[in-house]
Amino acid sequence: MIWRGRMSPLLLKMISEKQIKKWAEEQLEGTDRFVVHVKVSPENAIHIIMDSDSGVSIEHCIALNRYIEHQLNRDEEDFELKVLSSGLEFPFSTLRQYKKYIGKRIQLKLENGTEKKGVLQAVNSEYIVLQEETEKKYKKTIKRVTGESIRISMDEIKQAKAVIEF
Repeated sequence: MIWRGRMSPLLLKMISEKQIKKWAEEQLEGTDRFVVHVKVSPENAIHIIMDSDSGVSIEHCIALNRYIEHQLNRDEEDFELKVLSSGLEFPFSTLRQYKKYIGKRIQLKLENGTEKKGVLQAVNSEYIVLQEETEKKYKKTIKRVTGESIRISMDEIKQAKAVIEF
């Protein structure tokens, strides 16, 4: 979900990512929503990605957008503001996102180029434990085979995402 603010043609001042993140965290305090990523381009295009333990609605995006917009002064700062929810297409970027997916299927791309899928069993700041799964083809069907639990260092993980199941 995306909610977009306005941008005027005149650039006046660079906006701080650190300050935007602080304001976003203030607004989300006391909820199960959290900031995943904040990026401010040299042209002051602000992108905020948030996630939640229970889901992010368009109303949540709008509320955060309005809160951040009210913190900024358009007479002093020119900006474009986009608030997005961290959907399944976005890779994990915080430890809290990993924790949200304990007991669920994820896919990993490792720094060495290999890919793994499985059920996330445990996570901490140093490593994850993944019950690895492989797919075996039997004639016209594909069967998921559960393997061993493996420990993977966070430093080895290039990208982690939820697996979409239907």
